[in-house]
Amino acid sequence: MPAPPPPPPNSLTHTETGKQIVFVTNNSTKSRADYKKKLENMGIPCKVLTPNPPSQDEVFGSSYSAAIYISRILALPSPKNKIFVLGEAGIEAELRSESLAYIGGSDPLLRRDITPADYAGIASGEMLDPDVGVVLCGLDFHINYLKLSLGYHYLQRGALFLATNTDSTLPAAGTFFPGAGATTAAALSAMVEGRKPVALGKPSQAMMEAIEGKFRFERARTCMVGDRLDTDIKFGIEGKLGGTLAVLTGVARREEWEGEGREIVPAAFVDRLGDLMG
Repeated sequence: MPAPPPPPPNSLTHTETGKQIVFVTNNSTKSRADYKKKLENMGIPCKVLTPNPPSQDEVFGSSYSAAIYISRILALPSPKNKIFVLGEAGIEAELRSESLAYIGGSDPLLRRDITPADYAGIASGEMLDPDVGVVLCGLDFHINYLKLSLGYHYLQRGALFLATNTDSTLPAAGTFFPGAGATTAAALSAMVEGRKPVALGKPSQAMMEAIEGKFRFERARTCMVGDRLDTDIKFGIEGKLGGTLAVLTGVARREEWEGEGREIVPAAFVDRLGDLMG
């Protein structure tokens, strides 16, 4: 078996810092297991799905946060506790990890144009599952009119409205693309007047409380490290963590917080994480 690649120069590992590290991500398209593979392919070791003790896990994503919220906080009674998913396989994997029933998501039968029969079936309720009690929005690379119509009508019939995150953009290939907050969640919010989804990713403090409940960390001795002010740094500030560290290898730029009257200002910044090692 070939040796794993060395960590990239702009990263840190728990063995280098001597600290507990938790990778917190808003990307709902990947599960914790997916992120473990991704990080290890980059030469960054991490643990996930450790049964004993589970607090040794080192990845906490918005899909997992949503699954925890639905199963352990909402704890909806049967039978009206099924989830209609607007999102990808990462959400489905985390819902399964909490033994939650769902429909939609990556179902290939929904990856098509809407038909006159669909309009009639949705309007009459024949195409709607009566057990759906939650509509969960994440980033969906296959979003279409049929899926949005189903989500809208579930909400109209009283389903709870949740979002893995409300990020407006998704960074990829050195630029930005539409995020969950600009697609699925935004479209349904526009249709269902006066309703906004409960967001379960950064900077939502529902996510902070879920992470704290699992890892039992001291907030005053914890630093949030990230490259985005409106999610990462805001998450740490509103969570009253001991520190926030902006890293300039991603979205954030110094001019975003320099000057008077800035709303979100990190406690410190570095050009890249490797700079902390001197």
